[in-house]
Amino acid sequence: QVQLVESGGGLVQAGGSLRLSCTASRSIFIFNAMGWYRQAPGKQRELVAAITRAGSTNYADSVKGRFTMSRDNAKNTVYLQLNSLKPEDTFVYYCNAKDVIDYWGQGTQVTVSS
Repeated sequence: QVQLVESGGGLVQAGGSLRLSCTASRSIFIFNAMGWYRQAPGKQRELVAAITRAGSTNYADSVKGRFTMSRDNAKNTVYLQLNSLKPEDTFVYYCNAKDVIDYWGQGTQVTVSS
């Protein structure tokens, strides 16, 4: 069993920045990929960013140029840097790790005020 623990969410004004962290209870190198998703109440979870074991990244169109995902294998941690935040970025953000099954963190709330 793998635990993923997110941190770094909070309340920020539009135009501000946050950095989310997701630390795994074991080496993240074993995962095929890791990602950040976000979800609004009553809506489907959507992919925000993903990073492969090799370090390749991809982003949702809505966040390209503003969000950056990175990984630190030595710390078993992935990050999501959120810049130029907009009110429409207000969601609960979830960390995901893909192995034989998907693992999920508990989520961290990001609220952007206008």
